[in-house]
Amino acid sequence: MTEPPAALAALASLDPAELRRTLLEICPSPAWAAAVAASRPWSDRAELLAANAKATAQLSVAELHAALAGHARIGAPGAGDAASAREQSGVRGAEPSVLAELAAAGAVYEAKFGHLFLIRASGRTAADMLAALRERLPHDAVTEAGTVRRELREINELRLDRLLST
Repeated sequence: MTEPPAALAALASLDPAELRRTLLEICPSPAWAAAVAASRPWSDRAELLAANAKATAQLSVAELHAALAGHARIGAPGAGDAASAREQSGVRGAEPSVLAELAAAGAVYEAKFGHLFLIRASGRTAADMLAALRERLPHDAVTEAGTVRRELREINELRLDRLLST
């Protein structure tokens, strides 16, 4: 058996409290962090990402909402939140009218689904995100929950990859 990459081995060897803190920076769901931590050690990146996928898929509705509560609204990265600012770089320089439409559509989405609109913002422009939001608004709650889980999994993957590359 080959040794895991150094960054992955270092992550897996963290003491439980430090690993929990680190994982909660990736995804603010305590249930997700506990499930991913319980799956260690990881032999490679694919095994860690599989743990992410499994943990995300197993979140209850309440746990999923807890994860969403830790994310910034699209177009409004949290002050001092470097991850959301970096991930939402596509909204910088967007036309004010697009940002206003994004905020208005986001409010409609929140009223309908009871949580903020979550999308993997990395690599997407404000117009792309607005189009995706409008496309998802007609979803029923079950369909949208599946979409939200996929987006959360992808965000977690990006954040895990970034953690492993530092």
